[in-house]
Amino acid sequence: MLKTLFPTLSRFRLFVQFVMLFLTVWGSVVFGHYSAEKISSALPALSCAYDMQNGGYCVLVPTQHQIHHRIGMAMVAAQQLTFQMVLPLLMTIASFFAFFFVFGKAFCGWVCPLGTLQELIGKVGRRFNLPLRRFAPGNLGDVKRVRPVKWLLLLALVFVLPLLAGLGTVPHSLGNPYCDICPSRIATTLLTGSTEQLAIRVNDTVSFSLGAIANVLIGFILVAALAMRQPFCRICPMLSFNALFQRLSPLRLVKKTGEHCGKCRICSDACPMDIPEISTEAGRKAYHEDCTLCGRCSEYCPQDGVIALKWGPLTLFASSREYYKDKVKGELPDGTVKPLKFARNAAPATGDA
Repeated sequence: MLKTLFPTLSRFRLFVQFVMLFLTVWGSVVFGHYSAEKISSALPALSCAYDMQNGGYCVLVPTQHQIHHRIGMAMVAAQQLTFQMVLPLLMTIASFFAFFFVFGKAFCGWVCPLGTLQELIGKVGRRFNLPLRRFAPGNLGDVKRVRPVKWLLLLALVFVLPLLAGLGTVPHSLGNPYCDICPSRIATTLLTGSTEQLAIRVNDTVSFSLGAIANVLIGFILVAALAMRQPFCRICPMLSFNALFQRLSPLRLVKKTGEHCGKCRICSDACPMDIPEISTEAGRKAYHEDCTLCGRCSEYCPQDGVIALKWGPLTLFASSREYYKDKVKGELPDGTVKPLKFARNAAPATGDA
């Protein structure tokens, strides 16, 4: 059935991404606010809480708020840490962790609306042959400098600053700093026709600074996505949040050692996160913390059964030479696609005046 409806894994994933983009941005329009609120507990992706029409939610929101309003303020009051204080935090994120366990990092590669938008913008860039800026798969230098950023953002903006705000050490306006700079907050609300989140608050210096950073960040991402695949995903704290639990999830990337592994590097060329380890390593090291489980490496591996997406013992998709040969007819590993018909059929310029 999958072969009939969706001839490639990428097309099936794109279909799922469009469905989830519609749900996470305009979900309440279809299901009603009450139902969308219920659905939101099951979709831990960067679906912004500031979007009143969405059908998804962001696990980083309750994490910041619980640390700010419960743990931090409770410690200021010198109250003893008890189950009555910790339990609300655990209950808030328990459902998210349950879905992390079931679906793992597929939320990044299949559900996240901001990830989908970056990917669609990237397709526009490839369609018009704009230069592609990549981290060289054979050189870990640039990659190693970028990789720690997502962990620093998670630690500082999601955990430390909300806690310090609750303790009264830093201004109250730093209670949910990640949400204040999150590009998904602006991108998804703009898709609903609301420009409210573009407005910069001027009531204090901290709020003004965070708002300015948010506007600059979303502008940079929208432009950078034309020339770089998934620019924000590389530093997204949601990716690091998912990475904390990726070894617990039954949904995972599995790679065996192939005859040509480390030589052709086609899989790392196909990876939108420019993960060189997918071509040079096998086993646990190949399933890197930056992986979003998009499955492109398995689609573009020309060796039978070397790279697979698995859920527990079940193989959901595995690489094959025949699939690879069909796939590259329409799109190359780096995302370059066939030229548009009008461009392909156009007569070449002669240079005559």
